[in-house]
Amino acid sequence: MAVPQNNGKIVRFGVFELDLSAGELRKNGAKLRLQGQPFQVLALLLDRPGEVVTRDELRQQLWPADTFVDFDHSLNTAINKVREALGDSASSPRYVETLARRGYRFIAPLHQGAQPAPHTATPPSAQASASANAATEPAAALHPELHVPIPRRAITRGLFGLIQIMYLAFYLSALFRLHAVQRIADSFLPPWAATALPGAILVTAGVGIPLRLYLISAVSFDHQRLDEKFRRMFIFVLVLDELWAVAPFLLADNIGLGAAFAATAALLYVPFAERTLIRMAYVSPVHPGPANSSPPHPGG
Repeated sequence: MAVPQNNGKIVRFGVFELDLSAGELRKNGAKLRLQGQPFQVLALLLDRPGEVVTRDELRQQLWPADTFVDFDHSLNTAINKVREALGDSASSPRYVETLARRGYRFIAPLHQGAQPAPHTATPPSAQASASANAATEPAAALHPELHVPIPRRAITRGLFGLIQIMYLAFYLSALFRLHAVQRIADSFLPPWAATALPGAILVTAGVGIPLRLYLISAVSFDHQRLDEKFRRMFIFVLVLDELWAVAPFLLADNIGLGAAFAATAALLYVPFAERTLIRMAYVSPVHPGPANSSPPHPGG
């Protein structure tokens, strides 16, 4: 294998450091389990941060022409082990980005040439325990904008989908019981407002039903541009959800004024929760700045 140009240095990114001379990957000073081809793949990507390293280049560097091996399977396994060690994700990459049918690119900012931070003396037993834990636990990376640990995408996408189903149930229930809504409105609203309320329900539910069906299908099929699209429609979603937030007051006679107020207060927050869940599920990768990036590779 060709030796990377930055061999003999410690390359630091985030809470990680790659010691090329010692052949070690460390997180906060604790050694992680990453050896052999996965380590070599990470070293090659770090040698050209911000550039596309093609699959063919990786094959030439790691698997000589006279080596008989299932290259695609071996490379995919190595990349998966790198991501596992870094706590990374192929769908929402923070370190290693996949470019379909081309190769891979290291996208996190680097701090090259820095020496590892000094560590206080630790008993050998504690060091062994820390290394074992670090080898089995993925890195808890922070969201680049929200500054909170990024949860599993299945959780955030699932919660977002449940919210859409909740609103869909609201719309359908109000439409099926429109006459009951009219009777409740007549009991405490002025005549003009009681007449306008069913019409407002018809219009907002007619718009909201296709909107919720679109969002449910988009998050179910993991539409990769859902974050961008939801940001554009957020003002519309916010207005629609805030209008329906007062719906619990129609049930005040049954659930009480206090419960209706509490339910409305919770529903007023829901559109902002939707936006946060989408931002967590579809994290925009942070690309290295000009100081840390190399010029694009001619073959990339």
